[in-house]
Amino acid sequence: MHVCISKDKILEDYKRPMKRKIRVLVVDDSAVVRQTLKEILSSDPDIEVMATASDPFIAAEKMSREIPDVITLDIEMPRMDGLTFLEKIMRQHPIPVVICSSFTETGSETALKALQNGAVEIIQKPRLGTKEFLEESRIRICDAVRAASKARPERAKRKILEVPPKFSADVVVPRPLKKDTFQTTEKVVVIGASTGGTEAVSGILESMPHNAPGIVIVQHMPEYFTASFAKRLDRLCVISVKEAEDGDTVLRGRALIAPGNSHILLKRSGSRYYVEVKDGPLVNRHRPSVDVLFRSAARYASKNTVGVIMTGMGDDGAKGMKELKDAGAETIAQDEQTCVVFGMPQEAIKLGGVDKILPLEAISGEINRLCENSKEE
Repeated sequence: MHVCISKDKILEDYKRPMKRKIRVLVVDDSAVVRQTLKEILSSDPDIEVMATASDPFIAAEKMSREIPDVITLDIEMPRMDGLTFLEKIMRQHPIPVVICSSFTETGSETALKALQNGAVEIIQKPRLGTKEFLEESRIRICDAVRAASKARPERAKRKILEVPPKFSADVVVPRPLKKDTFQTTEKVVVIGASTGGTEAVSGILESMPHNAPGIVIVQHMPEYFTASFAKRLDRLCVISVKEAEDGDTVLRGRALIAPGNSHILLKRSGSRYYVEVKDGPLVNRHRPSVDVLFRSAARYASKNTVGVIMTGMGDDGAKGMKELKDAGAETIAQDEQTCVVFGMPQEAIKLGGVDKILPLEAISGEINRLCENSKEE
């Protein structure tokens, strides 16, 4: 199968007005899922479903007539699986792809492989639930498509999509009334990432030595997928990596990844840092939220923190990054050239919360340098 898209059609597509809607092709073998995704995406005024397809062959035929801005892609389908189709798309005519997967362990592992092969986001297949659950699902699915639409080389030329009103970290972590005066010298690294972040985070953690400082990470991912992500990283890295559990101690040589659909906070008891995993409303349209982690780190670790904000759409983490810097922390942002989407780092830079802007390959070295310097002081 060849994904046939003419060069003239590509050029014609990119010359269209910037205000047009994000066009989505939904590919899933379930008619119910196709209809549900179509209804969810069509509820967003900036998104339109240009077509649906029950398998990759039908999808390729529709793509030959009209090019989508984003494809939502199921993994398990008849005639051709989603991973094979993804590989063909990325090899022939790269288009941002959002993987729409079930939350089984097998589905999670396959979805993570899809991210390695070029997909930019993962979403859970929509399912029945409470009104609140369905609304949160709608927000996450539409936001994933919005983010994916910007994950392309010409993203800087396109108009930045406005992010609708959202909760701040105040709803989970209140602003500190006074500074905690207990002194400790142990460094803690907090990292926030979203679109494109799975591979970026992998790159940093794989470069960390066995005695690396304790690390706490918020990577925007759906529930159940973070456990598979942590297990994959644990196999690849010298340090240990695990999905965080409430009360886990932050230790040298270990990284804790916030569970999908739960906020994570850094806390301290004496000289011991640990994490609190808790529920709460979406913050900046996310749970877990980078702002929640960063604010808690500013409160309990302050100048002993190294904060890192990485690729992702929106502004989650920007205010928290400024709070970290104001508390005396060292702060790093991933640069535009190595970001899949420069939104989150860019917003943190605009707020004045960033000390250094570095390419992805230089971040782990800078983290280690800052933490080694702190031991010498």
